[in-house]
Amino acid sequence: MQIPLQVTFRELPHSDAMEAKIKEKVQKLERYYDRITSCRVMVERTHRNHNKGDLYHVRIDITVPGKEIVISREHHDNHAYEDAYVAIRDAFDAAARQLEEYARIQRGEVKRHNYPTPE
Repeated sequence: MQIPLQVTFRELPHSDAMEAKIKEKVQKLERYYDRITSCRVMVERTHRNHNKGDLYHVRIDITVPGKEIVISREHHDNHAYEDAYVAIRDAFDAAARQLEEYARIQRGEVKRHNYPTPE
Protein backbone atom coordinates (compact mmCIF):
# COMPACT_ATOMS: atom_id res chain seq x y z
CA MET A 1 0.00 0.00 0.00
CA GLN A 2 1.20 3.46 -0.81
CA ILE A 3 -0.73 5.15 2.01
CA PRO A 4 -0.59 3.57 5.48
CA LEU A 5 -3.68 1.85 6.84
CA GLN A 6 -6.04 4.11 8.78
CA VAL A 7 -8.17 2.55 11.53
CA THR A 8 -10.80 4.63 13.31
CA PHE A 9 -12.92 3.64 16.30
CA ARG A 10 -16.15 5.52 16.98
CA GLU A 11 -18.13 5.30 20.16
CA LEU A 12 -15.75 2.68 21.58
CA PRO A 13 -12.26 2.84 23.07
CA HIS A 14 -9.23 2.05 20.95
CA SER A 15 -8.39 -1.65 21.00
CA ASP A 16 -4.89 -2.84 20.13
CA ALA A 17 -6.19 -6.39 19.67
CA MET A 18 -8.92 -5.27 17.28
CA GLU A 19 -6.48 -3.09 15.33
CA ALA A 20 -4.07 -6.05 15.04
CA LYS A 21 -6.89 -8.22 13.67
CA ILE A 22 -7.77 -5.51 11.13
CA LYS A 23 -4.11 -5.25 10.03
CA GLU A 24 -4.00 -9.02 9.59
CA LYS A 25 -7.18 -8.90 7.46
CA VAL A 26 -5.79 -6.07 5.30
CA GLN A 27 -2.62 -8.08 4.61
CA LYS A 28 -4.81 -10.96 3.43
CA LEU A 29 -6.68 -8.59 1.11
CA GLU A 30 -3.42 -7.83 -0.67
CA ARG A 31 -3.37 -11.48 -1.80
CA TYR A 32 -6.50 -10.84 -3.86
CA TYR A 33 -5.23 -7.62 -5.38
CA ASP A 34 -1.68 -6.43 -4.77
CA ARG A 35 -2.15 -2.90 -6.12
CA ILE A 36 -4.19 -1.49 -3.22
CA THR A 37 -3.31 2.17 -2.85
CA SER A 38 -4.98 2.88 0.48
CA CYS A 39 -7.33 1.34 3.01
CA ARG A 40 -9.41 3.04 5.67
CA VAL A 41 -11.38 1.04 8.23
CA MET A 42 -13.96 2.45 10.64
CA VAL A 43 -15.45 0.38 13.47
CA GLU A 44 -18.40 2.00 15.19
CA ARG A 45 -20.49 0.88 18.12
CA THR A 46 -24.12 1.87 17.75
CA HIS A 47 -26.14 2.20 20.91
CA ARG A 48 -29.33 0.24 21.25
CA ASN A 49 -32.06 0.12 23.84
CA HIS A 50 -31.30 -1.25 27.29
CA ASN A 51 -32.79 -4.68 26.60
CA LYS A 52 -30.29 -5.65 23.93
CA GLY A 53 -26.57 -5.18 23.50
CA ASP A 54 -24.78 -2.66 21.33
CA LEU A 55 -24.24 -3.53 17.69
CA TYR A 56 -21.17 -2.81 15.57
CA HIS A 57 -20.93 -1.24 12.14
CA VAL A 58 -17.80 -1.70 10.02
CA ARG A 59 -16.95 0.37 6.95
CA ILE A 60 -13.96 -0.31 4.72
CA ASP A 61 -12.83 2.12 2.00
CA ILE A 62 -10.27 0.61 -0.37
CA THR A 63 -8.64 2.65 -3.11
CA VAL A 64 -7.22 0.80 -6.11
CA PRO A 65 -6.07 2.26 -9.44
CA GLY A 66 -9.17 3.57 -11.19
CA LYS A 67 -11.70 2.72 -8.49
CA GLU A 68 -12.74 3.08 -4.88
CA ILE A 69 -14.39 0.06 -3.27
CA VAL A 70 -16.60 0.69 -0.26
CA ILE A 71 -17.84 -2.06 2.01
CA SER A 72 -20.31 -1.18 4.72
CA ARG A 73 -21.61 -3.86 7.04
CA GLU A 74 -24.66 -2.47 8.78
CA HIS A 75 -26.12 -4.33 11.71
CA HIS A 76 -29.83 -4.17 10.75
CA ASP A 77 -30.69 -6.05 13.93
CA ASN A 78 -28.24 -8.85 13.12
CA HIS A 79 -27.43 -10.05 16.61
CA ALA A 80 -24.20 -11.62 15.38
CA TYR A 81 -22.93 -8.04 15.10
CA GLU A 82 -23.07 -7.69 18.87
CA ASP A 83 -19.51 -9.04 18.54
CA ALA A 84 -17.19 -6.53 16.83
CA TYR A 85 -14.94 -9.32 15.56
CA VAL A 86 -17.85 -10.96 13.70
CA ALA A 87 -18.72 -7.65 12.06
CA ILE A 88 -15.05 -7.16 11.08
CA ARG A 89 -14.83 -10.70 9.68
CA ASP A 90 -17.97 -10.28 7.57
CA ALA A 91 -16.87 -6.89 6.24
CA PHE A 92 -13.46 -8.21 5.21
CA ASP A 93 -15.03 -11.31 3.61
CA ALA A 94 -17.15 -8.98 1.48
CA ALA A 95 -14.08 -6.86 0.67
CA ALA A 96 -12.17 -9.96 -0.44
CA ARG A 97 -15.01 -10.97 -2.78
CA GLN A 98 -15.17 -7.48 -4.31
CA LEU A 99 -11.40 -7.24 -4.75
CA GLU A 100 -11.27 -10.69 -6.31
CA GLU A 101 -14.00 -9.68 -8.77
CA TYR A 102 -12.21 -6.42 -9.56
CA ALA A 103 -8.95 -8.30 -10.18
CA ARG A 104 -10.75 -10.68 -12.58
CA ILE A 105 -12.18 -7.72 -14.48
CA GLN A 106 -8.72 -6.12 -14.70
CA ARG A 107 -7.26 -9.36 -16.07
CA GLY A 108 -10.08 -9.67 -18.61
CA GLU A 109 -11.36 -12.93 -17.14
CA VAL A 110 -14.99 -11.89 -16.88
CA LYS A 111 -17.32 -14.09 -18.89
CA ARG A 112 -19.23 -12.48 -21.68
CA HIS A 113 -22.74 -13.65 -22.29
CA ASN A 114 -23.93 -14.29 -25.80
CA TYR A 115 -27.50 -13.10 -25.95
CA PRO A 116 -29.66 -14.03 -28.93
CA THR A 117 -30.12 -11.15 -31.30
CA PRO A 118 -33.71 -10.01 -31.87
CA GLU A 119 -34.99 -10.87 -35.33
